[in-house]
Amino acid sequence: MHHGPLIAILVAGLGLAFVFGALAQRFRISPLVGYLVAGVAVGPFTPGFVADQNLANELAEIGVILLMFGVGLHFSLKDLLSVKAIAVPGALVQIGVATLFGTGLGLLLGWTWVAGVVFGLALSVASTVVLLRALQERRLVQSDKGKIAVGWLIVEDLAMVLALVMIPAVADAINGARPGVPAPWSSQFDLGLWGVLGLTLMKVVAFIAFMLVVGRRVIPWVLHWVAHTGSRELFRLAVLAVALGVAFIAASLFGVSFALGAFFAGMILSESPLSQRAAEESLPLRDAFAVLFFVSVGMLFDPAILLRAPGPLLATLAIILFGKTLAAWLIVRAFGRSNAVALTISASLAQIGEFSFILAGLGVSLAILPPQGRDLILAGAILSILLNPVLFALVDRFAAEASPAGAKPDPAKPAAAAKPDLDIVPTSLEDHMVVVGYGRVGALLGAGLIARGEKLLVIEEQGDAVAAAKRDGAELLLGNAADPAVLAAAGLGRARRLFVAIPQSFEAGQVCEQARRDNPALPIIARAHSDAEVAHLTKCGATLTIMGEAEIARAMLALCAAQEPPPAAEPQPA
Repeated sequence: MHHGPLIAILVAGLGLAFVFGALAQRFRISPLVGYLVAGVAVGPFTPGFVADQNLANELAEIGVILLMFGVGLHFSLKDLLSVKAIAVPGALVQIGVATLFGTGLGLLLGWTWVAGVVFGLALSVASTVVLLRALQERRLVQSDKGKIAVGWLIVEDLAMVLALVMIPAVADAINGARPGVPAPWSSQFDLGLWGVLGLTLMKVVAFIAFMLVVGRRVIPWVLHWVAHTGSRELFRLAVLAVALGVAFIAASLFGVSFALGAFFAGMILSESPLSQRAAEESLPLRDAFAVLFFVSVGMLFDPAILLRAPGPLLATLAIILFGKTLAAWLIVRAFGRSNAVALTISASLAQIGEFSFILAGLGVSLAILPPQGRDLILAGAILSILLNPVLFALVDRFAAEASPAGAKPDPAKPAAAAKPDLDIVPTSLEDHMVVVGYGRVGALLGAGLIARGEKLLVIEEQGDAVAAAKRDGAELLLGNAADPAVLAAAGLGRARRLFVAIPQSFEAGQVCEQARRDNPALPIIARAHSDAEVAHLTKCGATLTIMGEAEIARAMLALCAAQEPPPAAEPQPA
């Protein structure tokens, strides 16, 4: 059977992304670097197989839509409002500073001011993936530092969504008609730059109004209806259809970007009780196309820029690592926060990623950013992501040196006060029950244990489940239970039982293994969905593994037996 370029790019792109991503993970580097390197390997600037660039761009467009849908799904107005006093002005000022630096460098390189602004905007926004991973590794997401950094990132993302809408309007007003492209409104009606910007804002407002009036009612209703069908496959398909469909409607009917449409689809859906399930169901395909997006970006990168323009590359890297970092540090300090908080937030933002690639691709496609600008952005992203762990290590070392030597914790203060910047505070409970996962099964189990008067500790990291555990009155340990540091803080040596209620058998097996090593005598009860999972979890150390399907069948049989009439008595001879 003949295979076409689509199969070739899928096999080569995903295969090499896996290989280089695994190597990056092995060396504790963000897998994003591996995906970009995979793209470089199949791109036109390196020897060997060259993937079809046009197909790669089409797949990348789907990746952008699903990435922005994911950003919208996880958009949290509550998180932003909790730190709005510092995150909103801080992020806007830092974006302005980085954009000014980028514009200045662009003008020095002989570009137009518009190219410089696009270049500066691309250097101003940090990678969501890299920032969240760095905070999670250090267990800072729920700390004061982490909340400010995440709020700061949300403001940056919103600013970039607006930029993605405005840049095409500016390009149309400046460039006019291009060969093979329909003449823009600015040429047909001589609107000028400000007229086009005003018209674009009107389109955005119309789209937002449409989504708030129509989308806010229709999208949740459709997904609730599909959820009640009981078909997981149909629900997954509905989520993807909503993401792609709304993005297409936004571009076709309102003339705004795919990215804005997908973002609003995710944001509308995030208000629904089904948002968590929608995020889980769309995650595999979203991740696959996001990987293809990064591969397609890597294909555009010319490694020769490292030798051809070392000066501009060093200047670009200096803006990312030092310009943004210094601006963020000064802003946080100006708001009266400690030096440790300022350094952590600065290090978190000292890299660029997804939005930078989207802006660079958009700028080049609209002929307002030269290809050299895209190459500098890509090289700056790869190098800044590689150097980000080094910056965090320097921050950690500085914080350790700044603390008083030999200082001992005050026993009169609780552990939470002694370590205010950590998500993980070891529990002081004894003879308690530990429940890993507070989803449907864990929540029912936890509520029952609390009703019996048991002391309960819940290990969870998902937002809705965390809120449910707090509401039920359980002590909460934020984090992934497969993380040894998280499990060590659960006091398993003093616990009475451990319940592993998460559905992922691989992760559950890791939890069972570590728990068994920590306390060989601890009773461990786990859940499974198949005989193979039962065998796996038992091998990993579970004392008892309960398969849900088997227990449902037993309950049905017991109910059936209880309701059957007793057998008729045998007739007795007279």
